[in-house]
Amino acid sequence: MGLHKFALGFYTSRVVMLAVFLVGLIGMCLVFPLLASVAIHVIGFAGGIIYLTKADEDFYQTYAIEKKEWF
Repeated sequence: MGLHKFALGFYTSRVVMLAVFLVGLIGMCLVFPLLASVAIHVIGFAGGIIYLTKADEDFYQTYAIEKKEWF
């Protein structure tokens, strides 16, 4: 759903992730929305792993100072 983007304050990416998640949730009987929803889950999971494995200094530099929204 992009909850990690809400916590970091990234406005554009959180709206994109939430919108794709909700479209996938609403249209679960269709193939494309389901694939989009799965893709958002994979992106969120990969982002979470990246966030957890970064050193504190690297995380702060990348996401607080440089405001990098995607990987």
